[in-house]
Amino acid sequence: QVQLVESGGGLVQTGGSLRLSCAVSGSTVRIIAIGWYRQAPGKQRELVATIRSSASTNYADSVKGRFTISRDNAKNTAYLQMNSLKPEDTAVYYCNGEFVEGDIGYEKWGQGTQVTVSS
Repeated sequence: QVQLVESGGGLVQTGGSLRLSCAVSGSTVRIIAIGWYRQAPGKQRELVATIRSSASTNYADSVKGRFTISRDNAKNTAYLQMNSLKPEDTAVYYCNGEFVEGDIGYEKWGQGTQVTVSS
């Protein structure tokens, strides 16, 4: 079964940068889309950015111009480059994938990685 493993979170000062990675394992799976979501304490999980197999991307208004989502198909890995970070970006960031394996479509979540932006 497919697994998603996030990495790259950490503590950074306001204005700093981080790059998150989401590695997808499962050689027979076809990736339809990868998305990054985040959940801050006491808040609902929200969409940050998505990238589809067509390479089209979508961003939340709050991160446009600061975050960039990309993917390396050869490595089955998606990235979220986060620049000009703000304290309000502090959250647990989750990777979500939409997959097709054979005739079955499904989605899967990663375990999450903490991003903390200090003021």
